Amino acid sequence: MLLKEYRICMPLTVDEYKIGQLYMISKHSHEQSDRGEGVEVVQNEPFEDPHHGNGQFTEKRVYLNSKLPSWARAVVPKIFYVTEKAWNYYPYTITEYTCSFLPKFSIHIETKYEDNKGSNDSIFDSEAKDLEREVCFIDIACDEIPERYYKESEDPKHFKSEKTGRGQLREGWRDSHQPIMCSYKLVTVKFEVWGLQTRVEQFVHKVVRDILLIGHRQAFAWVDEWYDMTMDDVREYEKNMHEQTNIKVCNQHSSTVDDIESQAQTST
Repeated sequence: MLLKEYRICMPLTVDEYKIGQLYMISKHSHEQSDRGEGVEVVQNEPFEDPHHGNGQFTEKRVYLNSKLPSWARAVVPKIFYVTEKAWNYYPYTITEYTCSFLPKFSIHIETKYEDNKGSNDSIFDSEAKDLEREVCFIDIACDEIPERYYKESEDPKHFKSEKTGRGQLREGWRDSHQPIMCSYKLVTVKFEVWGLQTRVEQFVHKVVRDILLIGHRQAFAWVDEWYDMTMDDVREYEKNMHEQTNIKVCNQHSSTVDDIESQAQTST
């Protein structure tokens, strides 16, 4: 098991990011869904928890075979997906990733949002007080992203919002920018297979870090698209994007999902 805590600051408030997060996830999923790969939304509905209160439960299938390294593609089915289950009780969320083909693999992410610059060192103490974890700051303006994902229009060093006046973030922006918020993510990766555990868990954390960096850059770079939306507006946008994305992804996979699951049961 490899545990890390990621802290990603944004030039937004926690209330603003509630809309931006939903918009970014829906648009990003739609953009990344091509050639039968991407995200299929299986379930998205209100959910009530006795402790956390009212929230939203979402279940997705993330198809990503071509995004795996060559050594991983050699041991998984040609059509491969990960199941994502998320419970959103904003400003607290839980996300879990599992794979029926790899029963000893899982990712667990707890997220909390606060209006500060990542300065709360005890935000997860009750959840992981006895576990050692590395704290990793992610800078949306200055950290490098994989070249294939770079777009100048989504670069916070170049982007300036017309609606908010925020943008063109420079080195050290977290120390002086107002407003500012932080997304704290406690990420646990497990792959309990002898001989592969360390390699796989380290690889998954690298992928998680890249996804967090890219997604948060996009949430800010698209701020003028979502800034005036209400929660009803963004839920309607989310619904439309899910329908369009499912069409792109499911047409190729509708006849193969049962085959995947039967392979998983056989291998288990």
